[in-house]
Amino acid sequence: MTETPLPKASEPVPTVELVTELAPGDLDDLIDATDSAISDGGGFGWVRLPAREVLERYWRGVMTMPSRILFVGRMDGVICGTAQLITPQKNNEAQNFSVTMTTVFVAPWARGHGLARMMVEKMEEVARDEGYSAINLDVRESQDVAIKLYESMGYVHFGTHPFYARVDGKIIPGRYYYKVLDPSGLKDRPEIDLV
Repeated sequence: MTETPLPKASEPVPTVELVTELAPGDLDDLIDATDSAISDGGGFGWVRLPAREVLERYWRGVMTMPSRILFVGRMDGVICGTAQLITPQKNNEAQNFSVTMTTVFVAPWARGHGLARMMVEKMEEVARDEGYSAINLDVRESQDVAIKLYESMGYVHFGTHPFYARVDGKIIPGRYYYKVLDPSGLKDRPEIDLV
């Protein structure tokens, strides 16, 4: 008797996209991914899991804010991570050349496939295409994996806030980073090393 070999499982397919509206099922995926990230300690500000209705209102609110650009990471079509760019307000001419990266996370079940790196690369691409010259971000010092990712992608650590966050009753420092996307957009500051 000859045994038939089992088919090999295919590798999951990670993708990243900029989202301007939520398709059916996306809101549930967003909430499930957020639940997972918060439960695992990476809830971009939340330390306790909020009610599902709170998360629904949060994500619906993000979609209505013109200053927020939402990116989602998908694994085989299911949203499992997000990231946002915050653009400067129209009246903020002094900082109209830079954006802020925030709320970057990947649900624990989808990690290890390069999705966080893909989301950051996509955000950088969109920011460059929109004419922004620099990108800023901040992260809890306890988030080692995120810090390694940002530093491996050329983000420069320029400061630490000793009282950045409180998690489980403990104060955690925060790290601040920037990356120059387009040095020509910053040419008025020749004293700054842009390399």
